[in-house]
Amino acid sequence: MVSEESPLLTVTAHELIYDRFAPDQKRWIVFLVSFVGLLPMFVSSTFVPCIPQIAKDLDLTHAVVSLTFSLTILANAIGGLVWAAYSSFYGRRSMYLLGMPLLCVGSCGVAMSTSLQSLSFWRFVQTFGCAGGVSLGTGVIGDIYELGERGTAIGVFWGVTLVGFGVAPSIGGAATQYWSWRNLHYSIGAWGLLEMLLIYLLFPETSHPGTLGIDKLMHRRWIHITWVNPLSSLWLLRSPNLFATMLASALVLINSYVLFVPMAYTIGVRYGITNEAIIGACFLPRGLGNFIGELVAGHLSDNAVRRWREKRKGVWCPEDRLRATWIGGLIVVPLSICASGLITTYVGGPIGLALNILCLGVNGVGIDLVLNPIASYNVDVVHSRSAEVTAAYLASKSLIISTATALVIPSIERIGVAWTDIIAAVLALIGQGIIFLTIRYGDRMRASVDVGFSTMENN
Repeated sequence: MVSEESPLLTVTAHELIYDRFAPDQKRWIVFLVSFVGLLPMFVSSTFVPCIPQIAKDLDLTHAVVSLTFSLTILANAIGGLVWAAYSSFYGRRSMYLLGMPLLCVGSCGVAMSTSLQSLSFWRFVQTFGCAGGVSLGTGVIGDIYELGERGTAIGVFWGVTLVGFGVAPSIGGAATQYWSWRNLHYSIGAWGLLEMLLIYLLFPETSHPGTLGIDKLMHRRWIHITWVNPLSSLWLLRSPNLFATMLASALVLINSYVLFVPMAYTIGVRYGITNEAIIGACFLPRGLGNFIGELVAGHLSDNAVRRWREKRKGVWCPEDRLRATWIGGLIVVPLSICASGLITTYVGGPIGLALNILCLGVNGVGIDLVLNPIASYNVDVVHSRSAEVTAAYLASKSLIISTATALVIPSIERIGVAWTDIIAAVLALIGQGIIFLTIRYGDRMRASVDVGFSTMENN
């Protein structure tokens, strides 16, 4: 069993496996999986601004159509677990090629929907098809980048994918206002088709040779179908370390949802914004903040790993990467969301709106200063199951966030925007406290439950 004093990583022959791909090829792979990872964010975030128009076209209430958004969260969680689990058996490339057709068919089905039942079914298919984009992409980066470069590469990946949270609502709002929500979903289907062709023609299998389940079979058929339990990934969270980082990231990420879910009822009402396209455009600073935050966080987390390894004379402690979360979790996130709540409550006019938009961007930077090191840490400690641990992390986090999100608007109606945002800031500080405990006692936590943690030979 590993401990904080164990020499977990040194330069070994295993590191040569990361030289399978040239640097230019690695960058192309990151580019490709990043834009595949953007799809689930885009599918999810473009839907919200379309809800009023969908409700009108299908003769439904806004509340009923909003239920399909909850279904999207469920499909995203289940799909991520399924694609990640099967990627450990069949490989990353195969799962991409199986998921993209479902996205294409589902998108066309959503565009042609004429009832709540058909809309719900095809939204599930659409979201399920692209749900593996984030977990598979994280696994791919873990396959091709060694420890000291992994955080930066994951930062680029997450930076691109999280731009979807900023850009997609704006595009969804513009489509609703000036085009058609149906044409928007046809366009998403075409995007999925393009991605499928690029993966088929230009994306290599990145899993380490001999590590896939299908590679270990003594006898196999030409088409070999095997049952893989997708829920097995969740069992990784029995590790106190992995559960703690998942919970901490959920508590921090709640801040994001507290700001953007009720935006039409907070910033929109406070500053008299009724145009869906303009409300959607308010998300753009958040997307820019996400992108900047991920790039900065990736470098910070890699530097933290290298610096602390040098202090320990070559000994690697996995929790060192989490030290890069301090600035975001203790300062940037709590201050930005508190400022937004107070500004919305007490500062009106263009100045209040401008300050709120600034807070959205800063909050995006701060949240990713926390989430990036955690995502990289998960890949570091369970490297052989990186896609699975990412899927379990995302699914569990989504469950917590979906529950918390349902309380946001009732809380604003009862105690106001400022106090709701202050409560969210306190939750972020609690999450950072959990990260502190993980850094302080990480070696003992890993020793208590071993889920197959990475060592110097296999990371």
